[in-house]
Amino acid sequence: MTHPPAYDDAHPYLRAASAGVRHHTRALARSDNAPPPPANRQHLDVLHGHLTALLLLLDQLGETTRPPHPAAGHHLGAAHTRLWQATSEVHAAFHLLPGSATAGAEASECRPDRLPEGPPVLTICQRHLAAGHVVRRKTTPTDLRPHTTACVR
Repeated sequence: MTHPPAYDDAHPYLRAASAGVRHHTRALARSDNAPPPPANRQHLDVLHGHLTALLLLLDQLGETTRPPHPAAGHHLGAAHTRLWQATSEVHAAFHLLPGSATAGAEASECRPDRLPEGPPVLTICQRHLAAGHVVRRKTTPTDLRPHTTACVR
């Protein structure tokens, strides 16, 4: 008979990811009084990856929690919606930052009618469109206001 893991061992990867985010935040707030560098596209691409992973986790937790605990499931659903809004804003910010010197403005746009040239634009847009598909299946447009789920900004 297997026993469930002890609380300290239950979610090591989730705790490690949280520790990594905390470490990164502290590293940005350096003590040498120099202002932190502005976000770049690679930074926002990685952050967007974390946010979409959290979206999947919240979605799964909400689905399994809702039947036995409807009120808690409702709150997890609301958190999922708010996290989607944050993810959408990070995606928009990614496209507003300058791209590589060789790519130009046209290559940095998110265009659902055609695929971008390559990473990181292709990666973040594919990830965002896939997450948006799941969100739109489970949420109403009213839930998402005043934010939009449109890829093109």
